[in-house]
Amino acid sequence: MPAMAPARRAGITLFLLAFAQFIVTVDYNIVYVALPDIGQSLGFTAQSLQWVVSAHAVSFGGLLLFGGRAVDRIGARRLFLVGLSLYALSSLAGGLATSRAS
Repeated sequence: MPAMAPARRAGITLFLLAFAQFIVTVDYNIVYVALPDIGQSLGFTAQSLQWVVSAHAVSFGGLLLFGGRAVDRIGARRLFLVGLSLYALSSLAGGLATSRAS
């Protein structure tokens, strides 16, 4: 199997990182747009809705810091795929929630 040219490989890597950032940005917008429906469906107060946003941001930031260190240990490609899988599963779990956790 022939190896890709370094410039092409860098371009693909940059595209994947930009696409991942786009998905994160879209996800934050989805959370903000869905906040009124989340509050109504799950019985959240306005203060509880702020916790939804804060928990989302803090979890993402903490995992991003952890991921930076883990890349050094297990490799960028493997961790990127693990991160995408974890992100997809947690988004699915949040989307399927029928009640708030106490």
